[in-house]
Amino acid sequence: MNLLRNIRQRKNTAAHDEVITLSAPVSGRIVPLCEVSDPTFSEHILGSGAAILPECGTFTAPADALIEAVPHTCHAISMTTDSGAELLIHVGLDTVELDGKYFKIPVAAGDRVKAGDVLIEADLDGIRNAGYDIVTPVIVTNTDAYTSVTTAGNTAEAGLPFLLLTPKSK
Repeated sequence: MNLLRNIRQRKNTAAHDEVITLSAPVSGRIVPLCEVSDPTFSEHILGSGAAILPECGTFTAPADALIEAVPHTCHAISMTTDSGAELLIHVGLDTVELDGKYFKIPVAAGDRVKAGDVLIEADLDGIRNAGYDIVTPVIVTNTDAYTSVTTAGNTAEAGLPFLLLTPKSK
């Protein structure tokens, strides 16, 4: 009986210690949040994560998820992954001021997406030419559910591991 209880306890502990891997939504250079010029992100006000200086304007789902919100300005998207991570992908800084110009979002709040599905199409040249920084914060807004949120490397490749989340033990 003791052996069975020990096996169950180890199994439950292992489930809580597993690292959740989220894929990069776009390829580019990873930028630590502390280097992002907007204090909303650099001071981790919305949560932890990392930013990407994107190489292209197609942003994809980092995991299977439910789309929670899509602002009418189409510059950002929030979702809850099937593993429970609450994410915000915010394309550029202050891009809300563009009022949707240079952005297209083929999904809506309430849609289910699979990892790799297109979430946002952005005209990065248009955004840059309009005077906006295209650095893209990817934020885990429920950071308090994790003991750590780290990056998987220095560069992001769309669809490959990007953020590593270690859930808190329950």
